[in-house]
Amino acid sequence: MATLANSVIDRSMRTASAALLEAGTQTQVASLQGVEALFFHRLDAVEHVRRQHADAARLDRIAALETLLALPVDIPVPLAELDAGQRRAVRALPAGCADRDRTTVTRRAVRPASVDLAVVRASGWRQGLRDAGRFAPFCRRAMLLTRQPAQLDEALAEADFYGIGVFLTRGDGVEMVLEPAPYRPTRHTAAAWCFVEELYQLLR
Repeated sequence: MATLANSVIDRSMRTASAALLEAGTQTQVASLQGVEALFFHRLDAVEHVRRQHADAARLDRIAALETLLALPVDIPVPLAELDAGQRRAVRALPAGCADRDRTTVTRRAVRPASVDLAVVRASGWRQGLRDAGRFAPFCRRAMLLTRQPAQLDEALAEADFYGIGVFLTRGDGVEMVLEPAPYRPTRHTAAAWCFVEELYQLLR
């Protein structure tokens, strides 16, 4: 697959997807879930600064994220209310994600960024569906096709079924021919948080 790390593609994708993006959205090309994609993201500046001041450690272990998700943010929880396994999990949390004293634990960490859209580049729409589908649990998804499919209607129907947007290269620009479906997670998961943390490590 041709690389997405190209300033012309970046600018063209920004223009074509402008209606989908919030103010302050940045881009980052990265290989996550075994697929290279162009990620449109927004950094949580408050959380980023908090982590810097706390000299926070990497937070990309599922077990630690599951422990944090079970705690409210900025509200002290008495350790006496936790069972032995939960107390062990709290003691194992990486530095900088929670405050702990002899009697309470207070979660501080939240997601350090929001991922608005992941765009994979593909020469064929079936490959695009497979690659973009890897990001279904995490964010809005789309494919950038380097050539128009012979059966464009079929490709758009399949992509629409899975909620995957379609962009086509047009000369030096990019055109959105199918808007991706909104990302509406039914619940917050440690896996989705871990995905954001992996991207965050590339933004620092």
